[in-house]
Amino acid sequence: MGDLIFEKAVELLTAKKLTVTFAESCTGGLLCKSVTDVPGASAVLHGGAVTYSNDVKMKLTNVKAETIDKYTEVSRRCAVEMAEGARQLFSADIGVSATGYAGPGGGTDENPVGTVYVGVSVRGKRTAYRLYYPDKSRDEIRHLVTAFAAYITECEAARL
Repeated sequence: MGDLIFEKAVELLTAKKLTVTFAESCTGGLLCKSVTDVPGASAVLHGGAVTYSNDVKMKLTNVKAETIDKYTEVSRRCAVEMAEGARQLFSADIGVSATGYAGPGGGTDENPVGTVYVGVSVRGKRTAYRLYYPDKSRDEIRHLVTAFAAYITECEAARL
């Protein structure tokens, strides 16, 4: 999957004395696992949550029921709320989330299978990225999203 990207993210977070946390839905914990495979990750990873169900998204990461009702759990707004909620829950500098349709089922006209949102919360600044991987397998989507989330973590750390 490209261990180098995870090593670089941990190295930069460590050098800048920053912490990170993750709220994962479609990646099912793969992001936390990939980061903790790097020696020294315990200095930067405050924790993570697999928020696969909407109830858990709402309870652990404070995603609003209105967000899910109006925009669905696979949306920019949900991803941002997940990232912010995880950042607050684990008292980290950076919160990152992933929510999407990895397939083979699910998807909507607006967000077909292969659509994933990666949310980021950094000291009051929040954003989300829409990724779309058509014709990729569930496993490929999960790995691509995990690598992208690690890259975004590194980019955000570099800005601080």
